[in-house]
Amino acid sequence: MDISVVVPLYNEEESLPELQAWIERVMNEHGFSYEIIFVNDGSTDRSWNVIEELSKKSNNIKGIKFRRNYGKSPALFCGFEKAEGDVVITMDADLQDSPDEIPELYRMITEDGYDLVSGWKQKRYDPLSKTIPTKLFNATARKVSGIKNLHDFNCGLKAYRREVIKNIEVYGEMHRYIPYLAKNAGFSKIGEKVVHHQARKYGKTKFGLNRFVNGYLDLITLWFLSKFGVKPMHIFGFLGSIMFFLGFLALIAVGAMKIYNMHAGNAYSLVTDNPYFFLALTTMILGTQLFIAGFLGELIARNSQERNKYQIEKEL
Repeated sequence: MDISVVVPLYNEEESLPELQAWIERVMNEHGFSYEIIFVNDGSTDRSWNVIEELSKKSNNIKGIKFRRNYGKSPALFCGFEKAEGDVVITMDADLQDSPDEIPELYRMITEDGYDLVSGWKQKRYDPLSKTIPTKLFNATARKVSGIKNLHDFNCGLKAYRREVIKNIEVYGEMHRYIPYLAKNAGFSKIGEKVVHHQARKYGKTKFGLNRFVNGYLDLITLWFLSKFGVKPMHIFGFLGSIMFFLGFLALIAVGAMKIYNMHAGNAYSLVTDNPYFFLALTTMILGTQLFIAGFLGELIARNSQERNKYQIEKEL
C-alpha cells in the first residue's frame, strides 16, 4: 500500500464527508493505493456515525473509536499502530490542512529520501493571540531540539516513512515534538514543505492557550530524557558534587573563623552566629539529596525494560 492517512478528530462531524471526498479525489487522480484511518478521540457529536456511514461506501476507510477523550498524541499512537502504508500522512480533520499537498509530500519521502517531512503554514489565518505564541514556541523548540530547518513543529500535516512511525512512541502530548522524537530515534533526514493553510470552515478550535504552557513543559521533559534519561547520575551527581563542594568550603570557613575567635579571646562566640554555618548546612544537605536522586534514577534506569532497546536500521 502506498499511503496511509491518519486523521485524529474530536467533534468534526460536519467536515468529515468533505475531507474524505477530497482525499479520495486526490488519491484517485494520482493512482495511489491508500487507506484513511479516522481516530475518533471521544467525540460527543455524530462523528463516529459519520465514519461508519463513510466506511460502508468505501473499503479504504478504517476507524478507531476511543471511549473517552484522551488527546491527540494517543490518537496518533493508535493510528500509527494500525497504519500499513509505505508513507504515512497525518492531517487534522478541520479542513485547515489541504489533501492536495499529499502527492508532493509522498514524493519527498519516496524520491528525495526524507524520513519525515513537516508542513509549514507560512501564511496563517489565525489571530495574533495564536500566531505570536506559536512563533515563540517554535523558536524555542528549534533551539532545544537542534532541528534548525523547521518553522512549525506543531503542524498537523506531516509525512513519514513507515519505519519512523513504527519506531517512535507518541504519548502524553508529545505530538508537538514528533520530529524531535524521530531525531532521537536516529531518523535525522527531516525536511519541511510550505503548505497551504485554510481558514476553519466548521466549528471552532479545540485547543486553548494552555497548550503553550504544556508544550514548554513537555519540551523540557523531552530534552532531559534525551540527554540524561539513561544516565541520570551524570546530571544529579554533577549538581550534587557542586553543592557539596560549596558546603564543604563554607564549613572550612566556619571552622577557621571559630579558631580565629578562640585565639582572639572570644571563645564564647557560637558557630550558629556565622551565616556560613547555614550556607554549609543547606548546601551539604542539598548535595546529599541530589546524590540520592541520582542513585535512585540509576537504579530505575538499570531495571527498566527499555534500558537496552536500541534502534537497529539493518542486520546481516
